[in-house]
Amino acid sequence: MIKLKRIMAATDFSECSDHALRYACEFAETFGAELHLVNVTEPPAAAYSEFGIGYVGVEKLDEDLQRGAEAKLNTLPSQEWQAKLKIVRKAILGSTFVELVQYAKKQDIDMIVLGTHGRGAIAHMLMGSTAEKVVRKAPCPVLTVRPEGHEFVMP
Repeated sequence: MIKLKRIMAATDFSECSDHALRYACEFAETFGAELHLVNVTEPPAAAYSEFGIGYVGVEKLDEDLQRGAEAKLNTLPSQEWQAKLKIVRKAILGSTFVELVQYAKKQDIDMIVLGTHGRGAIAHMLMGSTAEKVVRKAPCPVLTVRPEGHEFVMP
């Protein structure tokens, strides 16, 4: 039998990740698993010089980004789920797919759930897909959830 003790839901606070969070909550409830709700914010590149020396105020910008992400994480998931689940929240600054994979390894995550935006082929070719990179490098199974598709239906 599959045992899931720790499930990580990655969120960028979009509708797509909210949809995936619902799946993560359902799995966490079904398996009695701890839900790790993780947001990774990539600092804007314009705030840093190409020589690795940040502009004045970069530390403040990083702190503001971190505090903002933590505040948003504290509102997720809905109160109904918060009452049912043990939730660990983590806001991280860095490269999204790298930080998600590292977090999963460090926390011994059993399954990652994340949304996919379903961008077109050209956007995918130019930017790559965070979800695809996580799937390739993750130390555990990854469930990717498209914004449209199957819904949980009560029998």
